[in-house]
Amino acid sequence: MPMKKKELSQEQREELFDILKARFEKNTNRHKGMDWAKIQAKLEANPEKLWSLNEMELTGGEPDVVDQDKETGDYIFYDCSTESPKGRRKVCYDREALESRKKHKPENSAIDMATVMGIKILTTEQYSELQKLGKFDMKTSSWVQTPENIRKLGGALFCDRRYETVFVYHNGADSYYGARGFRGSLRV
Repeated sequence: MPMKKKELSQEQREELFDILKARFEKNTNRHKGMDWAKIQAKLEANPEKLWSLNEMELTGGEPDVVDQDKETGDYIFYDCSTESPKGRRKVCYDREALESRKKHKPENSAIDMATVMGIKILTTEQYSELQKLGKFDMKTSSWVQTPENIRKLGGALFCDRRYETVFVYHNGADSYYGARGFRGSLRV
């Protein structure tokens, strides 16, 4: 399978910047005190990161800036779609889980998709931080990074929000559901 070129055309860049800027301006509670012009300049200097953001957008993630690392100056984007991104659902947790399925294999795994996209799956801590910015995954759920000791035993973690509470659950890493996907993060 040929590798995708990880660069956007000028037209794609402009279209993505329009989308990201509109989302940034609409959701100021997510990034108080941040300046869009500085974020765009950093994205323009990192075309591979812009490609990853475009992948997040194409799969329904609606990425937005949610923080800035005070030490490195990196801007941190999360998938901010109301529900788990549509283009990333019906996936098991990782490659090992995918290969362990004998019947009814899903098309992909969350970890593999995230790696190809150049993003990381949210941790449980990041997922909780995201939930402070709004109400997410009220009807869906999202895989989150799973500690190695749980994964070695065949399990994986996922989260959702129900009853005004964020829940962390476990499932077999090889399971997959139509309403479970994953949310990613990207540092720029």
